[in-house]
Amino acid sequence: MAKTSNAFLVARRDDGFGDVYPLLVGTRYTVGRSPSARLVLKDDLCSREHAEILPDDEGWTVRDLGSLNGTLVNGEALRGERALRPLDEVRLGRSRLVFVEELAQLPNVPKSSGKHPQPDGLEIRKRLAETRYQPPSAEIEDSTHTEARIAPSQVVSVLYRLALDMAGAANPTELCELVVDAIFRATPAEVVAVLALKEAKELTPVVHRTRGGLSKTYQHVSKFVSNEVLSSKQAVLAEDVAGNDSLKNRESITELKVASLICAPVMFEEHCLGVLHLYRTAPQGALNSDDLEFTLAVARQLGAVWHCLRRAVNLSAEVRSLKDQLRVETALVGESAALNAIISQLGRVAETKATVLIRGESGCGKELVARAIHQSSPRKDAAFICLNCAALTETLLESELFGHEKGSFTGATERMIGKFEAADQGTIFLDEIGEMALTTQAKFLRVLEGHPFERVGGTIAIKADVRVVAATNRLLEEAVRAGTFRRDLFFRLQVVQLDVPPLRDRPTDVPLLAEHFLRRFAKETGRKMRGFTPAALDRLKSYRWPGNVRELKNVIERAVALGSGAVLDAPDIWLSSLDVGAPVVGASNAPYKPESMDEVEKRHILATLVHTDWNKSQASAILGIERSTLDRKIKAYGLAK
Repeated sequence: MAKTSNAFLVARRDDGFGDVYPLLVGTRYTVGRSPSARLVLKDDLCSREHAEILPDDEGWTVRDLGSLNGTLVNGEALRGERALRPLDEVRLGRSRLVFVEELAQLPNVPKSSGKHPQPDGLEIRKRLAETRYQPPSAEIEDSTHTEARIAPSQVVSVLYRLALDMAGAANPTELCELVVDAIFRATPAEVVAVLALKEAKELTPVVHRTRGGLSKTYQHVSKFVSNEVLSSKQAVLAEDVAGNDSLKNRESITELKVASLICAPVMFEEHCLGVLHLYRTAPQGALNSDDLEFTLAVARQLGAVWHCLRRAVNLSAEVRSLKDQLRVETALVGESAALNAIISQLGRVAETKATVLIRGESGCGKELVARAIHQSSPRKDAAFICLNCAALTETLLESELFGHEKGSFTGATERMIGKFEAADQGTIFLDEIGEMALTTQAKFLRVLEGHPFERVGGTIAIKADVRVVAATNRLLEEAVRAGTFRRDLFFRLQVVQLDVPPLRDRPTDVPLLAEHFLRRFAKETGRKMRGFTPAALDRLKSYRWPGNVRELKNVIERAVALGSGAVLDAPDIWLSSLDVGAPVVGASNAPYKPESMDEVEKRHILATLVHTDWNKSQASAILGIERSTLDRKIKAYGLAK
């Protein structure tokens, strides 16, 4: 077993060695751009805290700290930790550090010509490191509208420009557009596309463009080529595809229609996010191995940024959703049989990909059920985004759902991604779905069926993997019969239906919910309240709660705000006079009772007389009949006080 001793990291330059960093036993060394790092590197390709050098029982070990561009040891990407041996070269951004236990171990290095042996697949990274000063961007020929290949000396400049531009990309689509522009500048490709890898190895175009805006139809990457790239995780160059007899047995020539193509995987760690696809239809000036190396370097650069940007988009969408829903509880409270039945159902539904339609009265907790479905599903680490369809006009709702391009309508001052795009891999909850306009319903149905969509004012097809959970307090069947809701959309939404019971159907949950809200609001206000008197609880349990859980929450919040004692008493519980003691006739949750019109009239007249304390003049005014008519009906029905 080797004994840990002091060691050194020595900066390697093209003409020899530079700064020496001593490593003292018992000290951990963070390396990066941050001024707080023990070893500060003035390298803009390094992360603030890029890597860590630390001693152990065997010697010295290097570990990457989740850096953007990764750490290399002797040209190999670092995975986890790795023990350092004398003369190991650690690469962080442009910086190269040689590890030695004694300075005498350093070899005599002659001045180099600027060319070093490169490991397979990383040559562009080595060339990039050797270029200390980049020429101004004006010196780079803009070949977007030409087919000339730029000089090799300018390739690294294009990569460096691309890296800087990527840092300012606001979303994955903008990021991919920057990549397409860079490939047009550095290669003679006629058509360039960035495709995202979805489920079942399905490749969906994110961006595809032709050089100079020429009107050429994009030929999707062939199954044979894409399968080769995805299975091997290596970039491929195919020249003169249309005349290659070896491919004729695998693909139809009418499908390929290209003279040369490059296809490179876009990787993050071991995961493939998509592919870069570029080709020429003209046999002259075919894509070559230099173009392949450049494309692979761009793909590696794209993979890391794409992954980080996708996570950032999902995180920002989730943060916005949480801020909007700050006062919404994330757990269902209660122990009633009706609530337990709902919890059991959503537990089974959550594991599936099925669209869910949640039905119930306003305020009964439909959004909480939707959130519980998301939190119990495999998508729980992605975004959960809510949208109320009744809160926006038709135009704004479509913009919120699918996004819009800058200038697409008055007030569209910048590009905005829609809720569907932001919720990719996650869940979107659409409340009051019955209020959606018919024109928006048609576009929404296509997305539900798996078709791509476009932003308002845009032309780029976007496809998102989103689970839809919708909710309504309306009878959608009546809306379908009235022609205000599409029949096909209704059946597409009603794959799984969950009926949330009103609070009056689960009275045993009222005390539990009241205690829950009391603890919450007492904590928020700093009031020291510890419960309810029996009279207060009786008052809460005897009320029918036409506003459901939302009304109960508001009642408790008011009681906490205005109450003066340590416990809440019956006078502190203010209840609305809107409740008339019976569910609305025709409501979806009202049980049907067969009775004649005479029986309905008799019961209603008696209820009105009781309400007015048998003041017949007042009762006849409420009923809209003459006093003499009321007297005849009282006699006919045998009503008595």
